[in-house]
Amino acid sequence: MNQLDKKAPADIQVRPARIDDAPFLAWVCLASGRSHCQRGIWDVILNRPEQKCLAFLEYLVVTKRLHTYHYSGFVVAEIDGQRAAALSGYNSKELGDAQDRWGCWEAGRKVGISMFDWWRNRKRISAVEAIRPHAAAGAWIIESVATLPEFRRQGLVDRLLKDILEIGRRKGFRLAQVSVFIGNTAAQNAYEKCGFSVIDERRNADFEAETGCPGIARLLRAL
Repeated sequence: MNQLDKKAPADIQVRPARIDDAPFLAWVCLASGRSHCQRGIWDVILNRPEQKCLAFLEYLVVTKRLHTYHYSGFVVAEIDGQRAAALSGYNSKELGDAQDRWGCWEAGRKVGISMFDWWRNRKRISAVEAIRPHAAAGAWIIESVATLPEFRRQGLVDRLLKDILEIGRRKGFRLAQVSVFIGNTAAQNAYEKCGFSVIDERRNADFEAETGCPGIARLLRAL
């Protein structure tokens, strides 16, 4: 669910996300949810064209309710004042599936997705839920990692990872978790170089039929 890059320039600026970052963070969520595939998590959940998925995600990241995709959990990397990459970190004890559902319902109402629409798409949603990694007990979760294509291989995610891991340490966490689409070897290798190790995988045939990816691997490291 993540995209990694290498080789750091000297002028990276990292800051907490703001509410006006919503369009960029919507793209980050969509791109990270696709990983190396053409069709990804949000395409499956929403089953709508890309622009409608982005419209939904733009509302999702700024809902009143906090959840794992809320802008307040993101940090953004800029180059020359331009948004270039982002990722999020959150407390797995406070946020999870229940909060995400409330956030989706709130955002869905903004773009005309009814409860019936969610019910009608329940099989696809179940496929995504089946591959979503469980949060390790007491883990600081890193999610929604993506870099704009023109800024890749410049070390932005390396820098963001350092910052988000430090935030986790300051909050008292001693364990970090990240996940990656099975088959995204470049991302997995990069995380392993940062000290993460694969501990398990979750696979689902329906998810693979939708995306071409068999599932998601979970990685952990000490903080």
